[in-house]
Amino acid sequence: MKDSYGRVIDYMRISITDRCNLRCRYCMPDGIKSIPMEQILTLEEIAEVCRIASELGITKFKVTGGEPLVRKGCMELIRMLKALPYTEQVTLTTNGILLAAYAKELKEVGIDGVNVSLDTLCAEKFAEITGYDRLKDVLEGIRTAHMLGLKVKINTVLQKGVNEGEWEALLQIAKETPIDVRFIEMMPIGHGSRKASVSNQELLEKIRGKYGEMTEEAKKQQSGGRGAFSGHGNGPAVYYQIPGFQGSVGFISALHGKFCDSCNRIRMTAEGFIKPCLCYDTGISIKEAVRNHQPEEVRRLLVQAISEKPEAHCFEKKEEITEKREMSRIGG
Repeated sequence: MKDSYGRVIDYMRISITDRCNLRCRYCMPDGIKSIPMEQILTLEEIAEVCRIASELGITKFKVTGGEPLVRKGCMELIRMLKALPYTEQVTLTTNGILLAAYAKELKEVGIDGVNVSLDTLCAEKFAEITGYDRLKDVLEGIRTAHMLGLKVKINTVLQKGVNEGEWEALLQIAKETPIDVRFIEMMPIGHGSRKASVSNQELLEKIRGKYGEMTEEAKKQQSGGRGAFSGHGNGPAVYYQIPGFQGSVGFISALHGKFCDSCNRIRMTAEGFIKPCLCYDTGISIKEAVRNHQPEEVRRLLVQAISEKPEAHCFEKKEEITEKREMSRIGG
């Protein structure tokens, strides 16, 4: 399905819980309260929405949270999404704490890729950022998933004065293993709007200064649409190959590399709120329709949400951002 600007919308990020076993300061600051479970969609309701979405042309699903692996039944949901007739890909974003325990089952249910959030390889700094001393668990999860043959990517958010120098150590993962390391500019949403993010443009120059010229990897065209997407995945990351590295380095630059003209996604929160754009608080709730077993109404609301997708975000103008919720309430 295309939105009103001719972009093909074929990718849906699904938050299945707002709960998490870490407390990263830019995502889940102190004092944040969890959504009552009765207000969160059941796994069957999520699968039904995705079934209808797939009939509209959504073929790729990203399961997120909070931390999706803390939700009981996460594996069964992935199995249900993989079984949908039009599904091309189902991937997962995780903080990695439980990845070692679930890696084998993830492989068995057919997960197509796992993105692991990791902002540092320093145990002390990890505890400072996340609130818990669990770096060893995350690294074990990455190792286990990789050894089992799962496609793994590392997602890193650099913050000035916190972990801005960690890029050098993290890039060693891409050097030593065929794992992509991606640097994501801080989204100015919720508590993240108060943090000083590192510009990916500046970071790219630092990496070039250390490793010399890097080769930008070719992109594949988005099927039927205007934009181009990397062969590494469905998102807007720009990838480079560093000589001698097994993995690639990627950059997702919402602030300094606006990619709205090729955006192919919508989001669904754990409460069943469809967000056409992360930047704005606008969207449509489909919870009542799916709970009342009204598939045609769910379909109508999804079509409406896609048709109302704005042309572009305004992250570069913080005063115009209307989304005020924390990222954990929206979905990572």
